[in-house]
Amino acid sequence: MSELTKEQRILIAMRKTLAAVIKDVTPPPGLKHPLSERTIADVRQCLGLISAREKELAEAQGRDGERPYYADEPRSTHVVPIAGLGTGKPDGSSG
Repeated sequence: MSELTKEQRILIAMRKTLAAVIKDVTPPPGLKHPLSERTIADVRQCLGLISAREKELAEAQGRDGERPYYADEPRSTHVVPIAGLGTGKPDGSSG
């Protein structure tokens, strides 16, 4: 993977900071949110712009399959170990 550009590092820092602020100010269910609807819309717009620019930069570097994700977000791919392959019965029967 190529080294991240200064712009990419800035975008990542901005996205992570906005996400942390959102997490910190989100109240428990049933309580009023401390941010105004306008501020919430502006934060969403900022995150959308950051994501769009990150995608443009990734495509320009030939990494167009990548997208930002949160560390606790479930992955859509799973690693399958090859150590156990070939130990099943060749006819496909299970027992």
